[in-house]
Amino acid sequence: MTTNMGKIDRILRLAVAAALFFYAFAGGLAAMGALHWVAAAVAAVFTITALVGNCPAYSLFGIKTCRTG
Repeated sequence: MTTNMGKIDRILRLAVAAALFFYAFAGGLAAMGALHWVAAAVAAVFTITALVGNCPAYSLFGIKTCRTG
């Protein structure tokens, strides 16, 4: 699997994932049922794609935010 995400993109995804996890479990979404789980699922996907460095949606649309060397 090739990397198609740059460093800044990966850091931003991890930051958004952390905010979503916090909001889903400690914030206002904890009592909202399905929305709580949707936020947690999106945060999990963001975390996995940031750690792996490959976004399937980027591959589908031909987007690449990393430098090619």
